[in-house]
Amino acid sequence: MRKSLFARLNNWIIFTLMTIVVLTTVVASTILINFLRREEVRRVDILVSALKFQQEVENPNLEIQALLLQIYSSNTTIPLIILDKNGQIIEHKNIPQDIENDSEKIIALAKKMAKSYPPIEINLVKGNRQFVYYDNSRLLNNLQYSPYILGMFILSYFGFSFWFFRTIKKTDEGYLWAGLAKETAHQIGTPLSSMIGWMEIMKLDTPDSEGVHEIEKDIERLRTISERFSKIGSIPELNDRDFNATIQENYDYLKTRISRKINFGLHLPNYTVSVPHNKILISWVIENLVKNAVDAMKGEGSIAMSVTERNKNIVIEVQDTGSGMTKQQAANAFKPGYSTKKRGWGLGLSLAKRVIQEYHNGDIKISQTEIGKGTTFRITIRKA
Repeated sequence: MRKSLFARLNNWIIFTLMTIVVLTTVVASTILINFLRREEVRRVDILVSALKFQQEVENPNLEIQALLLQIYSSNTTIPLIILDKNGQIIEHKNIPQDIENDSEKIIALAKKMAKSYPPIEINLVKGNRQFVYYDNSRLLNNLQYSPYILGMFILSYFGFSFWFFRTIKKTDEGYLWAGLAKETAHQIGTPLSSMIGWMEIMKLDTPDSEGVHEIEKDIERLRTISERFSKIGSIPELNDRDFNATIQENYDYLKTRISRKINFGLHLPNYTVSVPHNKILISWVIENLVKNAVDAMKGEGSIAMSVTERNKNIVIEVQDTGSGMTKQQAANAFKPGYSTKKRGWGLGLSLAKRVIQEYHNGDIKISQTEIGKGTTFRITIRKA
């Protein structure tokens, strides 16, 4: 539980850092664009001042004329339209080429420019006036969208990185589980083979001994456990078909081994249900759910197992009348290492999820839970 709390805290820290990076990028880009906009406005002011000077000075010398021409020619990006007081075109520069010869469209463009920046008025001699209309350069207009594009790019990059590292982590966890399962099967198999040999010797001496029969059952149980771990560590074959038989056999076994204070019931369809599955692993999943239910009820209550057909799926439900779960416990129930038990390892449900999702292409989830009323686990597997 403490581990999941730290994990959530780390996720919030990463999210906060990502948000700060994106916001900082957007703000910095916006500041840069505003600076460029002010620079363009300043260049227009200089250009207008040059135009005023040209109109006010009579017979300027060649140096002044060259300077004024240089100032005017230096503007190669900012669109500019100069109209007289009657709205007639005097000069235009850096406007779209397709409207250069259309006076109506040029005047319409000037009015559109006036919505972005108020036109600059130039007062001339004898009451004449000119109006300078201008707008942002094409580069600046394109840059206006760059903070948002950059922000989306950064978010996409972080999202991809998060997905990539999470995928690597899941793959590593998968290899870890597989290796652990294989090693467990190997470790159990060695003494199990020796026990089987000694069992055969004991049967020669006392073949009808009740103790021998009980030990033989336990050895067979250990053999099943070893097979489970062996199959969880590799890709199992789904050679079994009769799903009812698998569930019934598992139910019969569990019923004889749980407390008599628990009312244990099973509902199966009255026809054969054909589902490609691995009998040993499915039995392990059901056994895990039932044992969790027994622990949740503290040895007293009711467990109801059912198999139903829904469309093209088979649904298995295990319902108990135990203590139930909080929303947080239900959300973390299938995470490796998470357990509500003081001595729990937190492996059972995570391995059950692996068996159902990865090996049987199905789904397992907590369909309903309520504190003090119990929990229902639901497994969904596609029919043959």
